[in-house]
This record gives sequence, structure tokens and C-alpha cells, in this order.
Amino acid sequence: MPTFTFDRLALAVSVLTPKLIRLRYARNGKFAKRRAWAVTKDDSEFAPTQSDVNETSQEIIINTNAISIHIQRDTSKIHFTDSQNKIFCADDARPSVTSVTKSVAKSVATGEHFYGFGERTYSSLERSGCIYTHWATDTAVPHTPDVDRMYVAIPIYFSVRPNLAYAVYFNNTYRSQFDVGYTDPNQIRFSAHGGEIDYYVFYGPTPREVNEGIAQLLGTHPLPPRWALGYHQSRWGYKSDQEIRQLAKEFRKREIPCDVIHFDIDYMDGYRVFTWHPTRFKNPKKLIADLRRDGFRAVTIIDPGVKADKKYFVYQEGLKKNYFIKKRNGKVFHGYVWPDDSVFADFTRDEVRVWWGELQKHLTDKGVSGIWNDMNEPAVFSKPFSAGVGNTGTIDLDAKQSETTHAEAHNVFGYNMARASYEGLRKLLPDERAFTLTRSGFAGMQKFSAGWSGDNHAWWEHLETSLPQACNMGLSGVSFFGADIGGFNEDASPELFARWMQVGSLYPFARGHSHTDSIYQEPWRFGERVEKICRDYLRLRYRLLPYLYSLFYESSQHGTPIWRPMFYHYPNDERTYHLHDQVMIGDSILAAPIYKANCDRRVVYLPQGEWFDYWTDEKIAGATHITARAPLEVMPLYVRAGAVIPSGPDLNYADEKPLSPLTLDVYAGEGEFTLYEDDGHTFGYERGEYALTRLENKDSRLKIHKREGNHAPPSRKIIIRPHGMERKETVEVEDDGAPIEIHF
Repeated sequence: MPTFTFDRLALAVSVLTPKLIRLRYARNGKFAKRRAWAVTKDDSEFAPTQSDVNETSQEIIINTNAISIHIQRDTSKIHFTDSQNKIFCADDARPSVTSVTKSVAKSVATGEHFYGFGERTYSSLERSGCIYTHWATDTAVPHTPDVDRMYVAIPIYFSVRPNLAYAVYFNNTYRSQFDVGYTDPNQIRFSAHGGEIDYYVFYGPTPREVNEGIAQLLGTHPLPPRWALGYHQSRWGYKSDQEIRQLAKEFRKREIPCDVIHFDIDYMDGYRVFTWHPTRFKNPKKLIADLRRDGFRAVTIIDPGVKADKKYFVYQEGLKKNYFIKKRNGKVFHGYVWPDDSVFADFTRDEVRVWWGELQKHLTDKGVSGIWNDMNEPAVFSKPFSAGVGNTGTIDLDAKQSETTHAEAHNVFGYNMARASYEGLRKLLPDERAFTLTRSGFAGMQKFSAGWSGDNHAWWEHLETSLPQACNMGLSGVSFFGADIGGFNEDASPELFARWMQVGSLYPFARGHSHTDSIYQEPWRFGERVEKICRDYLRLRYRLLPYLYSLFYESSQHGTPIWRPMFYHYPNDERTYHLHDQVMIGDSILAAPIYKANCDRRVVYLPQGEWFDYWTDEKIAGATHITARAPLEVMPLYVRAGAVIPSGPDLNYADEKPLSPLTLDVYAGEGEFTLYEDDGHTFGYERGEYALTRLENKDSRLKIHKREGNHAPPSRKIIIRPHGMERKETVEVEDDGAPIEIHF
């Protein structure tokens, strides 16, 4: 780690890989001992990387085989260059390190566009011209475009311009801010109210390679169980086991696919976490067993607030073991949330996370398959819930947590709670993949949990906003993400619910959820026409599970987003840079949702190449804008030429039937896809028990390569459906894992 000193400002440069560089600054050369809050490994754990240092009278240059880091001697400013000598991530001013703030200002290059920044309310995809605060907050007010702080704090920005992409992660958990050309349109500045200037630069040059670098440092989503990719149904207001049973009965009777039912706070005894209400949920073990028999999994909500009740076992244990956060004066911090007077576990401590994870046994012993962590920014009300929800704040910033204060630990409270949940479930269910969901989190949260956009509204604007939200979360490392279908607050109209279900059925995380004061928003509540639309699109999702599951495997290996903005695959097409309202699902399917009321058509941009209308098979040449017709039953979908899309049978739940027959839709052109398969629910895949099948489409022939891996799917037929080929008829072949070649 070379260290350079410029007028008492020390700079440490760590070359972790040829494309991943860490930069740290400290006054007087005193680097603080840092907690590795989010990163997967310390600098020393990276394999040695070849680099060399060249010095001139003007600058110091550190070269890798991919990029060069230039350090100006007179100003200590830094810039990077690629192999074409193109400058990127260049300091616009000398970094500022004072006792109050730490800040870095970078120049905005010509044609540079910015994305990422985690979870934001804006309907735009590109993020220039705004200030973003990274401070996890329960935003109780409606999520209008002027709302800045949200539940998740991910200080990562992603930069794209023709032939060059890179990202920056600001490794600082204090309250931080990114000024993206708001104060000065030629500058992007990031700053924090404490800690150090410590940031990582991830070079591409393609967006995919940038995400691979982020994954190396911050981790990836573990492969979820297949059932977690199904549809989830939730409501704050399923108040009894009878209501849950009737809900499950309706889904199966109406043949609407669903895998998961979420239990919100009403299942608890007086909102005491890890308990069940003694009368409304008298026998949760039998209830959950009956649900499992019918193909449903149970996911229960858990909040961080522990009711301050001397007769309550969680409170007793936490007090006895000194596990709760304390105020500056040494007394336990108390605050109001759903149970009213509550205390909060200190998740920065290893032993506290282990304890919390083990408490989940009270749920898993009843058959619960997943944990939904909520209110974990953490949210603290200004008055008792029994008196009506007051303003939402958080824990005192000077409260003690481990060797620091809540000011530093606040942004990672939800992250560490999700970690406690995930690691606890791995121990409690040693060979069963569980599901975890978190409302709050920090950079790297994907190692432990899926996420969602929180308390949205039944507004067309929030349907629209969910598209860039999911894409920018994916660019920030969090792929398993979605928004409450239909909107959590207020009442969805039938038209809004139908349109939201169309796109929501293809969210990486697909859940319908609603507020206790809103109407019930299950698919059948909106009339037969909307119910059929919901059924049809959820069936589409379930047929596409082989495609989606393979994308999740790719994401678990490389950090590649499931949902991708258009520029992800067309980074040199500047017409894609601001396209916020259409997405690539993997690299083959383009979705262009309807997000306006009374709308039956929209403009769609199809980038260079040829495309096929998913519904009609019409071939369309890009790069062009088209007007897509979209009556209420239709969401425009397109398939890239050359695609091979695997799909399966109609299902009521993900594990209802084996993947038989396997259908391959093959589109004229050149392309390939790798189908991933395993048992869908154990950790056998970590032991090599999986199968990979490369599907190659070239020169009017489909080559199904020999299956690789130790997992053997059951014998089955493969149905091959050509699109845009001379040969029109469907082909059936037997699949035994051997190579197959079909000519069209």
C-alpha cells in the first residue's frame, strides 16, 4: 500500500485488482483503525496484483494492466486514465479533511452520466443535478420527488459515457452527501460528517464489468430458494389464522400462482417480536404446516424494537446479557415503536447478532421459512403508538454502540440486523435456503437480504418510479428488489392494479402488499377482468422461472443485476442514457410498461439490432422508436434477436412440478444463454450439486451443449419453438444431458 504525503495530508493507495483501487486520506498520516462494515475482505486478502510506479517531476503514476492512477505532486489531485488515455474520476479540487467534514470533488467529464445512489424516489434514471443524502430514514411522508433520505443508504455512484464506465463507493457510514452537479454542474462532490475519506474506484470499461468489481468488494446475493422467486402476498391487516387460511384457499381455487404469504405485525402478541398472538393465531405450527401442504411458505415480520416488559423473555435476556443500546449516560436507550416503550439490540456486536439470530428459532420451529425485517432504519416514534403515530426519528446519535456511537453505526443498523437474521437462519436451517427481506440497509446488504422500496402509495407516479428505483438498486449491487405491487398506502384502482401487476410480475422481488386502512388488494378484489390479467401475468412469471432462476445464479456469481437499464447492454447508444421507463430483464427480454391512466399505447425505443414482439412475433429493426399498442390486457414486451429463452409449465407454485417439459424459444439471430438448475431449496449447489447447460443459437441452428455439473434433472422432453426462422414447426427432443443440435 504505497503512501504519499502532501503538506501533512497522507494518501494511501491500494491496488486490489487491476480494476479496483482504494484511496484513503488522513491528516498528519494518522489513519484510523477501520471497521470493515460492508466489504467482504480486507485489502490484504486480495490476491497480489502486479503494478508499477513511475515518477516524474510533476506526477506519480501507478500503472496496472488496465488503468493508470495519476497523482499530481503540487496539488495532490488524482485522476485515472484507461488504456486509451481517456481521463476519468478526476479530482476537481484537493480533497478536504477537516474536523467537521471530509469531502472529495470530482470533475464531470463531457458526456458523463450518473446512476446508482441506492434507493431514490425520483422517476428519472439518470441522477445528475441533485443532492443525495445517505442517511437511513423511515420516510413517513409520501415519497414525492422532493424526498431525499430513504430507508436504504448506499453511497455508490455509477458513471457511464461512450466506451467507459466506472463506479465509486464512499466507504463511510456517517451521514454523507453526494452533490451531483447541483451546486456546480461541472462537479460531483461527496462528503461526510465524520470518519475518513476512504473510497474505492471500480473500472469497467463496460457496466457489466463495473458490477463484477462491486461484487468482488461488497459481495453478491446468495442464490435464493426457487420458491422465493414466486409471487408473495402480504397485507398489514391479515389479523387471524382464519383470514390467512381463506386467503390461501382463494389463490388455489382461482388458480392464481402464489408461493408466499407474509405475516405482518398482527400475528404477534402485543407486538412482542418472536411471539404469536394466543387467540388469533392459536396453533401457528399447524397453520404453517397446512399452508406448506398447499404449496405456500410463511414469512414473518420482525421489528428491532423489543417491548420493555419485565415479564417478556426477550427483554429479560437482553437486559441480563447487556445486549441493548445504551445512551451516553450509560442507561439503556428507550424509544416508542409498535409495542410502545421499547429497547434496541446493538447489532454491531457479534454476540448480539448471534443471540438475535437464535431467537428466530421461536419462528422456524413453527415452520416459518423466511424473515421480513422492518422498521430497522431504525425508526423511533416521538410518542406512544397507543396515542397515535407521531413524528419518526431514530436512536440518539451519541448513544453507545460497540466502540463507537450511533452517529457512525446508524446507517448500518438495518444492514447488521439483516446480517443477524440471515446468519441465524443458516444455523437454524442448515441445509434449507431461507428468505430474508429488509427495509433498511447499507452498501453490501445484498449478502444477507432482498429489499423493497418501502411504504409507497397507490399512485401512477409510484408505479413509474419503481422502474428506475429497481434499476439503480441493481447498479448499486442490490438486484433482489421490488416495490409493493398496487401501492402500500391508499387504494388502487382496478386499472392501476392491473398495470402494476403486469410489470410487478416481472420484478426481481414480486410482492403485493397493502396498508390496514386501505382496501384489500388481492387480485380478485378488482373484478373478473383484472383478476384474469393478474392470473395471466403471474403465470407468465412462473413459466419464465427457468430464465429468472438462471439470472439469479448469474447475479450470485458476478453481481450482475436482474433488471438492467437499457444502457447496460447499449452503453455507446446515448439515446439509452435517460430511458427510465423500459428495462432489460437479463439480456434478452425488454419490458416497456404502461404507467399512465387511460393509456393504451406508448413509445418504445428499440436499440440497434433486430427485435421480436413477444406477443405477435413481429420482427422490428432497431435503432428506432415505435408506437406500441397496449390495451389493458397487454404490457409491451420484446425479445432481442438471437435469444434463447427457457421456460417451464404452468404452475400454481414454484415447486409444484419438475421442469418438464423444458421449452426453448429460439429467435432468429445469434446469441446464447446458460440454463442453471439445481434442487431449488438446499445448499447442495455450494457443494457442486448443480447443472449448467449452454444454449447456443448461431447460423440457423440451436446447439444444446452437454450438460455440466453434478445435478441430474429428471428425464424430460425439450420443446423447441422457433421464431422468425424458415422452419416454423415446433421440435421435440429427449433430454438426457447429451449434446443436441437442431437446424432451422
